[in-house]
Formats: sequence, structure tokens, C-alpha cells
Amino acid sequence: MTFTIQGLKAAAIGAVLATGLATAAVAQDLKFFTIGTGGTAYTYYPVGGVIANAISKPPGSRECDAGGSCGVEGLIASAVSSRGSVDNVNAILSGLRNSGFAQSDVAYWAYTGTGTMDGKEPAKDLRTIAALFEEHIHLVTLKDSGIDTVADLKGKRVSLDEPGSGTYVDALLIMETNGLSVEDVTAEALKGGAASEALRNGKIDAFFVVAGYPTGSLVELASAAEIKLVPIDGEGADALTNKYGFFARSDIPAGAYEGVDATPTVAVGAQWFTSAKEDEELIYNITKALWNEQSRKLLDVGHAKGKTITAETATTGIGVPLHAGAERFYKEAGLIE
Repeated sequence: MTFTIQGLKAAAIGAVLATGLATAAVAQDLKFFTIGTGGTAYTYYPVGGVIANAISKPPGSRECDAGGSCGVEGLIASAVSSRGSVDNVNAILSGLRNSGFAQSDVAYWAYTGTGTMDGKEPAKDLRTIAALFEEHIHLVTLKDSGIDTVADLKGKRVSLDEPGSGTYVDALLIMETNGLSVEDVTAEALKGGAASEALRNGKIDAFFVVAGYPTGSLVELASAAEIKLVPIDGEGADALTNKYGFFARSDIPAGAYEGVDATPTVAVGAQWFTSAKEDEELIYNITKALWNEQSRKLLDVGHAKGKTITAETATTGIGVPLHAGAERFYKEAGLIE
């Protein structure tokens, strides 16, 4: 009897130790990876959620070929709402986030310490994972506002989005190339639904959004109020695209938003960045997971912009060097030399 009790005790202790070791092993294998996105009402956040899902594979997940996750073994990625491009770049450099989305212009200026980042220390540790999709600059107003050009914003109440967002940076540049400064308007700092609500309630006259169309908050706004998009074209657009190579003329097509005609504007690339300090093997595996066949299916159905996110355009228009892990994948895939 004594032997049996001792045997049971030993077995119990062994089981506890085995469980503890297994738990420790799982904990050791777990890797968390954050993706800074933007406001929840805009394009970055839902696209970030799709990509986070695509690259994740928590312990215990079914194998990819058995209908399970095809992400990186042991990785749990999450899309984090943020103030946008500038905020994400700063968070990457400070180590607050592992990665983040940003406009190509904002990232290049940060990396080189030029443009709107002139006078600041160049962000030499910034690295690219992939170019994602094209973002269009929307200048939104009510249909009967009398605002038909950027110059008409003078003296109006205009939301430029929050400082720390790429929209804020680009709104200032667009006004500048059209002969306006921030002092010429009553500037507000509203995002997403708050900007839409303020426009509907007459608290602002117009607001800027830089996002891939169709962006959720504007779809909702167009279904609830008669709006229009103000063209960003003519000499102002020429000055912008000539001075800053990241901007390109591009239309928002008719029907992107209910009752809104095709509108000429300018666009800039949305890209995914990380730090040079992130592990090469991890970024290699994340990049590989992003472009597998299962991820392709998720991108195609996850958001309207998903179909335009392709491996073939992943290195197009990048002004910040690729992370070593991403570069290794693209070379192996024959996408770069």
C-alpha cells in the first residue's frame, strides 16, 4: 500500500512537471507581433486585421493542408488602431509596435529626414515589408456647400485629421500647393465617424481623408447625406506631383460612394514597415506567409482593396529599403534580383 501511494505521488508529480514543461514550451514558442494601422473607420484597420489573420498560427492550430492556419508557426499577430502613418513610424522606431502601415511619402521623409521631416534625425532603422495598395486623397463636403475647389476652403471650417496622421501631412501639402496655409482655415482634428458626423451636423464645412476607396466611414456618410468629393486637380495637383514623386494623379471612380461622380484627385502608396532590428527569420516567414495561396484567398474577400494587394507589386514604389528577411523572400520568389 505504501509503495502504491508513493508510486501515485511520483506519477502525480511527474504529470505536473510534464504539464509545466509543456506549458513552458508553448509559452516559449509563442510570438506576438503587432501591426499599427489607423482609425477603425478607415482602410488601414480592416486590411491590417486581414493580414494579421493571414500571418498568424497560434499553437494548437490545424495544419495548413488540413484547412487550418497557413501563417507563421507560433505567431499571434494583431492589428492595432492608431493615429496613422506618422504615429506608426514613430511607434516602430521606439519599439512600441513591431510593424505598421504608413504612406510611402511619410515613410520616405522619415527615413531620409527630408520633406516634412526636415531637421529631424533620419529614421535609418525603418525597413519595408511590402507595398500594399494605392490610397486616394478625398476632400469631402456636402453637395450644396459651395466648395468646388481646394481654394474654396479659405475661411471655412476644415478637419485635417489628427497631427500624427498621414492625412494631416498631405492636407497641409495640398493646401500649400493651392495657395493656402493652415491659418487660412479654421482647422479641426477629427477622424472617421467624428468627421462625418460633424459635417452632417454643420460643425465643419469639409474634411480630408487619405484612404483606399471605398472607405467605410464615407460609405456610411454617403448613404445618409448628399455629399461630393472636391477635385484635387489643375495647377495645384501638377505642383504637388512635380515636387513630390510619391504622388500620382488618379481618379476615384463614379459609384465608389453613393451618388458621387467620378472625381480627379491624387494618390499615394500604402506600405507596410518594420524595424531593421526585427529578427530576419521572423520577417522572412511573415513575408512568406503573407503571399501564400491561403492568404491570397483571405485578401480577396477580406476588403475591397484586398484584390489589389499582390506579390507582383509588393516592391513597387518603395523608397525605404526592404528588411533583410523580406528581401530574402522576394529574391527566392524571383520578384527581385
